[in-house]
Amino acid sequence: MFHFTLRQLEYFVAVGECGSIALASEKVNVSSPSISAAITHLESEFGLPLFARQHAQGLTLTSAGRQMMQQAKIILADAEQLVHLSGDISGSVRGTLTIGCMLTFAQVVIPTLRSSFVKKYPLVVFQQTELDQAALFSHLRRAEIDAALTYDLEIPADLSFTPIASLPPYAMLDVNHPLAERDSLDLEELVPYPMVLLDLPFSSDYFLSFFTKAGVKPNLCERTRDMAMLRSLVANGFGYSIANVRPLNDLSPDGKPLRFVRLNGNLRPMTMGVLTVADAKNVNLIKAFIEHCVSLHAAGTLPSLNNSDSTRLDNSAHS
Repeated sequence: MFHFTLRQLEYFVAVGECGSIALASEKVNVSSPSISAAITHLESEFGLPLFARQHAQGLTLTSAGRQMMQQAKIILADAEQLVHLSGDISGSVRGTLTIGCMLTFAQVVIPTLRSSFVKKYPLVVFQQTELDQAALFSHLRRAEIDAALTYDLEIPADLSFTPIASLPPYAMLDVNHPLAERDSLDLEELVPYPMVLLDLPFSSDYFLSFFTKAGVKPNLCERTRDMAMLRSLVANGFGYSIANVRPLNDLSPDGKPLRFVRLNGNLRPMTMGVLTVADAKNVNLIKAFIEHCVSLHAAGTLPSLNNSDSTRLDNSAHS
């Protein structure tokens, strides 16, 4: 009979995904010797080499290790389902909750959300990861995250979206921009000026669709995948941009002031909400998370989602 623990399997999977004991140690917040001992124990128990040790390249899964890791992930997922099931039966909220978040607003939303959730439900271990929209879809389908806090951009039919807030687009400008002192702008007024585009999957198509529908072409001068970089580029005069989530203050990461101007016209807002696989909302832990997000926004305590243009949505109707 084999003797190993779920924790040892967790360490094994972490090393397999990270490719090194040092990186796995950071990921699971456990000392490197503890992880190394767990790997040695598993290899002894299974009678198989799980990793090829290459000094310069770290650890590489052997053929047997790849097969064992695939099964280890299934065992860990099944164990987590047992925890969820026990919570559903008892009515308690407990277990590990892994939330993915759209990387454009994760830094201003997740910390407050996580802090308040674990205070309310102390038996929950909360983990988060920041991803773009396409990665959120794949992580949900592979059960690598339990739910995602994101926008309603190209939501696939096999996933379910619970809306929380409608966030209209606005122009982001540096303080010396000729249009910075305006109270509102028409999209066409921005066309002559250089634009900095947030170049993420689905997000870039969303922003560019405004110009396509208006029959005009933006003057693209810069592209970036990083929201903080985008704000700094704008603040330093490289061009305007368009965004939906407004930071908590009107400063770029490098301390320069920004201006945020409402855009006129029938421009489609982004809806922020919680994305899950179809049946996940029946899990007590995930249901509690969704309800917590809704209640925080209703109370006006979800950062960057409660400005005057943000609209609370009725989450009783969703895909």
